Amino acid sequence: MELLFNFNCKLYDMIGRAFRFYYEGFRSMTWGRKLWKIILIKLFIMFAILKLFFFPNLLKRDFDSDEERANHVLEQMTDP
Repeated sequence: MELLFNFNCKLYDMIGRAFRFYYEGFRSMTWGRKLWKIILIKLFIMFAILKLFFFPNLLKRDFDSDEERANHVLEQMTDP
């Protein structure tokens, strides 16, 4: 248990250090705030807008109830 806790602490520490590295780097730049805005707009476009056009919810479109969707997924996963 202690090993797992130690691993999680190291992982959180590493993520925190990476975040601080980029945060301090962008903060000290003259264009830092504009670059962060561009990055956030880009992420919004990638995850919100492109999802609507390229990843439609096919199960909701093709099946009427949750039970039908679950049965279809089960059949697709268990068929050889």
